[in-house]
Amino acid sequence: MTPLSRVVIGSLLILAWPGAHAADGQKIFTQGGANPAALACLGCHGPDAKGIAAAGFPRLAGLPAAYLSKQLHDWRSGSRKQAVMEPLAKALSEEEITAVSSYLASLPAVEVVDGRRQQIAGDPTTRLALYGDWNRHIPGCVQCHGPGGGGVGEHFPPLAGQPASYLVAQLNAWRDGSRSNDPNQLMVGVAKAMTDDEIKAVAEFFARPASQEVKP
Repeated sequence: MTPLSRVVIGSLLILAWPGAHAADGQKIFTQGGANPAALACLGCHGPDAKGIAAAGFPRLAGLPAAYLSKQLHDWRSGSRKQAVMEPLAKALSEEEITAVSSYLASLPAVEVVDGRRQQIAGDPTTRLALYGDWNRHIPGCVQCHGPGGGGVGEHFPPLAGQPASYLVAQLNAWRDGSRSNDPNQLMVGVAKAMTDDEIKAVAEFFARPASQEVKP
């Protein structure tokens, strides 16, 4: 093989890699990983990765790849616990985690339009979501998770449009210690400061956003 041939073949492999990488992620999502214990994601999160609200399974489509990857690693380490996700995450290879996280991040996200909320800011639940209660050291949810709860970067995931039961379960997991993967322990304090009724109300608030899908 001549030096020129090696250069051409190497260039073709480099160009082909992103497409192959994306295809692997889609295959993992629809069929599962190489390890039989790495089940297909769509069974719980829906064929479009928008979640199954009735069952409390969250939306994954459009979430940041770094956030999704971190959650899978946290299930591996035990800093986040869930009976189905822990063994599944442990069965995925590093390459599979990267591939499926990248694929999910490439799917259509949800753009949150929160003008409706601003109009009802006098409501106690809306006030807690938007402004918090600093007397109890509770920041407004949107102060970390962005306008309308649409998410900010890899550390503050979207709240808007996630099933209320999923959000309640996560806040309760922060409370009881079964989820401890917040490096600043911010959510532990917030969740423990909220009442059961407030947790339920705020979860329902974000589960019913005025939103529309955004194509990548």
